[in-house]
Order: sequence, then structure tokens, then C-alpha cells
Amino acid sequence: MTATAPSPIPARVRLTGRALNAAVARAPWLWPLLKHPMRRFFDRSAPGWDERTGAGSVDHLAGLAAAVTRVSPRPERVLDIGTGTGEAALFLTREYPTASVRGVDLSEEMIRIAKAKVGLDPQGRVSFKVADASDLPYDEDSFDLVTQVNMPPFFTEIARVLRPGGHLIVVASSGAATPFYTPPAVLERGLARHRIETVETGASGRGTWLVARASRD
Repeated sequence: MTATAPSPIPARVRLTGRALNAAVARAPWLWPLLKHPMRRFFDRSAPGWDERTGAGSVDHLAGLAAAVTRVSPRPERVLDIGTGTGEAALFLTREYPTASVRGVDLSEEMIRIAKAKVGLDPQGRVSFKVADASDLPYDEDSFDLVTQVNMPPFFTEIARVLRPGGHLIVVASSGAATPFYTPPAVLERGLARHRIETVETGASGRGTWLVARASRD
């Protein structure tokens, strides 16, 4: 991981992100109107993203690092939704050295940067793809671990691709100050509607995390 410290999050970015996150979590039918502006924003923001946000730093991934210790058994297939420049996915390949890891993101520019890092995984177990989190390009029950760091929750698609008994990790790297932050009550209600039960929540560094598990029935 890099040691780059993140820049402070501007208030307008935090408020805009919070509004967009609430729209996805509470009114997912609005997503077709929102996704194109969001794609353009992240395409423009991709150059220098890691340096500005501290993506890949110990602090940025502290919540994910804490959450993976609560997942058992160790997964064989992992999906990182909203992977951005791929730092969380690359962390997961190191944490789970026998698993295959897939990272998806709406932004072509973010994925371009992520793909350039694949050389950090010489065994070729990680790959990146441009994809819409509301319409993932994978079959039902494809993954036994789904992760997302600083992403709105697309509950229906998470439930569709997660295997029975599989785990979900949701991380907000700056806790409630994260622009794309879902309040725990909203997150847990949405997951429960899709038969995904919260197992444990916690905080690590500035970040917060939730581990949940899909019903086996």
C-alpha cells in the first residue's frame, strides 16, 4: 500500500455524494438519470485520483482490512464493486492468495488505471472490467465474497450475484464523512429485504465497516 495521505473532502463533494447515495439506496429507479453524469465525473477525476484520495493507503483501506478478518471460510471468487483504480481489489488478491478477484467500475478511465496495475499481481488472478453496478455482467450466485468501498449499495444486484452463504463487506473509508456513505439503518434494512443478514459492524481508523451474509436457503 502507498503512504499517501488523502486531501480533505470538500463539503460540497460530501453533500453531493450523500444525496446521490441516498437516491440509489432509497430510490434505485432514479439511477438511469444519474449514472451518465456520475460516469463523466469519475472519468474526469481519474487522473491523480490515488494521490488526492489516498486510495491504497493503510488509512484508506483500514476498514476493509478489519472486515476481511471476519469472513470465514476464505472465499474462492471475489467481486469488488466500484473498484475505481483497483486498490481494494489488489488488496484482496494479497489477502486471499488463492482466490480469483474481479473489479468493476462505471468509469472507463478508472478501469484503465486499474488495468495498468495488474502487473502487481503476476499470477493473473485479478481482472478489471467496465460495468454498471445496477446490471452486473455475471450470472447468479457467481461470488462468495462481494466487497464495496465508498459505493452506493445496489441491493438487488448484490443479492443476485452473491452465493447462498456468501459474504458482503461494505466499507466507508472516512466513516460518516465519506461522500458515498449509507447510514447503518438504511443499509441493514435494504440487505434484510434481500435476505442478507448483518453479521458484524465496526470501525477501524477513520473508516467504518459492515460484514453481512446471504441466507443459505
